[in-house]
Amino acid sequence: MKKRYSTYIPILFLLIDLILINFILFVINDKEYLNLKFLAYINIFWFFSAFITRFYKIYRHYNYFKLTSTLVTQFLIFILGFFTFFTIFREGEIVHNQTKVLITIVVCISFGRLLFFYALKKYRRKGNNYRKVIVLGSDESAKKLIQILKNKKGLGYQFIGYFTNKEENNSNEYLGQLMQYEDFVLTQNIDEIYCSLTELKSKHVRRVKKFANQNNRRVKLIPNSNELSNKNVSSEYYDDSMLILNVKKLPFELLENRIIKRIFDILFSSFVCLFIVSWLYPILWILIKLESRGPAIFKQEREGFNGKEFVCYKFRSMYVNKYANKVHATKNDSRVTRIGAFLRKTSLDEIPQFFNVLLGTMSVVGPRPHLESLAVEYQKDVDNYLERHAVKPGITGLAQISGYRGEIKKRSDIKNRVRLDIFYIENWSFMLDVKIVVSTILSIFQGDENAY
Repeated sequence: MKKRYSTYIPILFLLIDLILINFILFVINDKEYLNLKFLAYINIFWFFSAFITRFYKIYRHYNYFKLTSTLVTQFLIFILGFFTFFTIFREGEIVHNQTKVLITIVVCISFGRLLFFYALKKYRRKGNNYRKVIVLGSDESAKKLIQILKNKKGLGYQFIGYFTNKEENNSNEYLGQLMQYEDFVLTQNIDEIYCSLTELKSKHVRRVKKFANQNNRRVKLIPNSNELSNKNVSSEYYDDSMLILNVKKLPFELLENRIIKRIFDILFSSFVCLFIVSWLYPILWILIKLESRGPAIFKQEREGFNGKEFVCYKFRSMYVNKYANKVHATKNDSRVTRIGAFLRKTSLDEIPQFFNVLLGTMSVVGPRPHLESLAVEYQKDVDNYLERHAVKPGITGLAQISGYRGEIKKRSDIKNRVRLDIFYIENWSFMLDVKIVVSTILSIFQGDENAY
C-alpha cells in the first residue's frame, strides 16, 4: 500500500490558518487591543471549534456544496466566539476595525480552501493522488458505482476490476471468484475494497473486514435496505446519487483520538511522578534494598506497540533469580520477598512504568505487555491475539479491572483477557480510560485476590 501523507494535511492547514489569523489581527488591528489573553483565546477557540465541526476533514466524496457548508458552519461559530470574548473579559469594548478583521479572515481562509479543493480535483483528474479500488459483486448497484468511479476522475479513484461468482468472465474487468480477492489485493497494492451487500453474505463481509483491518486496507459497502440503519457504518454520496456505506474507523485510527490519549498520558503521568513517585520512590527503594540484594528497579523486555520490544520498568518484588524473565509469579511463590508481596498486592510495583508512559513506550491504559516467549504461546491459543499490538500497552486495562490479572492458569484466562483487550481497542473513548483509571485506584485500596 502506497505511503499516505493525508494524515498530515489537516495539521498543516491548521498551522497555516492560525498563522494567517494572527497575521491579519496584527496588520489590521490597533496593537493596544492585541493583548496575550485575547490572542490565546482566539487561537484556542479556533482550534476547538474546528475540532468540533471537523473543519479539517475533507473527504474524497466532498463536493463544493459540502465544502461550503463546512466553511459556513465553522465561521459562524468563530464569529460568535470572537464577540463572546468581549462580553466575558472586556464588556463594552469593541475591537477597532473588527468587521474588517472578520471579513478578511473569512475571505482569506475560504478562498484558500476553495482554491486548494479546485487544484486537488484538477490534479486527480490527471490521474494523480488516486486510490486503487476493486469491487466484490456485480449487481446493478455495483455496476452503477463502477461507472461513477470510471467517469468521475475528480474523486481520485482508479477502478481496477471486480470479483463475482456470476458467470460474467467475458469482461476485461472481471478478476475472478468473490473469495479470490485476497492475494490480488496484496500483490496489486489495492487501497480500498467495495463490497456489494446484495451479493455477499454476512460471513463473507466479516471476513473482508477482518482481512482489511489486518492489512491496513479500507472497506466500503454498497448497501441494501438491511444495512442502512447499521450504527457501525456512516454514509457517503458519490456524484450526489450513489449511496456508499463507509465502515467506521477504529477509534485509534483517528489522529485526534491518539492526540487526546497522549495528552492524557503525559498529564496524568506527570502528576503521579510529581506528587507520588517523587516521595514514594526513595522509601520503596530503601525497603527493597534492605530486604534483599539486587537492583531496586527490575528491567524486563516485553512486547509493545506493533510487536516491538521495549524495556519495561518495575520495582523488584522477587529475590534475584534466573527464572524472572521466563516464569510469571504464582500463588505463594517462594521467589517473592515480603516487601515484594506488599508491592504486588497494592500494584505499587508498577509505579515506575509511569516513566515508560512519559518515554512513550506505554500508555496509562491499554493491554498489559507480555514477555515475547509467553506471547508466542498465547498466539497459538488465541487467533486474534496480535490485534492487541495495535495500541501501546498499558499500566492497567479493561481486562485487569474485570478480574483478569495475575497468573494465567488455563486457556480461557488468556482468551478472556484478549477478548476484553480487543473490545477496549474497538470501543475506546476518553471516558472509558477515566473509568478504568478510577476502578484501578479503587482496587488498590480494596485489594485483589489475583494480585500475587
